[in-house]
Amino acid sequence: MGRDERFPVWEAALGAGVAAAFAAGLVGVYLSMPDSDYSFLKLPRNLEELQILTGHLENYTSDYTLQVLVGYCVVYIFMQTFMIPGTIFMSLLAGALFGQLRGLALVVFAATAGASSCYFLSKMIGKPLVFTLWPDKLSFFQRQVAKRREKLLNYMLFLRVTPTLPNTFINLASPIVDVPYHTFLLGTLIGLIPAAYVTVRAGIALGELTSLSDLYDTQSIALLFLIGVVSVTPALLGKDKAQEKPSEMAVGTS
Repeated sequence: MGRDERFPVWEAALGAGVAAAFAAGLVGVYLSMPDSDYSFLKLPRNLEELQILTGHLENYTSDYTLQVLVGYCVVYIFMQTFMIPGTIFMSLLAGALFGQLRGLALVVFAATAGASSCYFLSKMIGKPLVFTLWPDKLSFFQRQVAKRREKLLNYMLFLRVTPTLPNTFINLASPIVDVPYHTFLLGTLIGLIPAAYVTVRAGIALGELTSLSDLYDTQSIALLFLIGVVSVTPALLGKDKAQEKPSEMAVGTS
């Protein structure tokens, strides 16, 4: 069995070490909070659980702001790093607890940090997983990255703004198809802002939400796609110009 087909022990140990570091951070936050019943502290899986969690955390946020912030970031980054579903509820929670501007900054920071952590973890141990779960998507992504190498940032912005490819897949596959980290970082940091803005804004009126489908109305979806088209246009124009040059050279030599 080749090296790329198995998980070396040291890499598995590294992944476990990362998880342990996150767990230690959560334990530290928990121990620094006042004595109380924390049975409500669990990852929300639906809007009802999120509303219950928000109601309890609002009582602590003003007096224990630092602990809540650190705990929030650790949980969000952990979820992003290890592909745990539910970060959309965490984004809603940021809006409910911290308001529009602070909530947006918090979500963009935590989401970018979590995506970066996933990027580097995948760079070390992710290749077998991505090849197994998404072989076709990986081939498609690799071809697109190769074609848009000169305007790769625009393409990454397009992917982050629009639901063309899942964010989890982008985080895992980017190092495998040789997307440079600085391009990945900028594309993630900037590209996540529009969707984060919509979600955080919805979190401010969390009590009025009845389902996740209420988050994205027709206007919001149209705006996200418009931003995505604008971001990818330079890459498409660059591609067309590159195709025109060989044609002009061929005409000139004939």
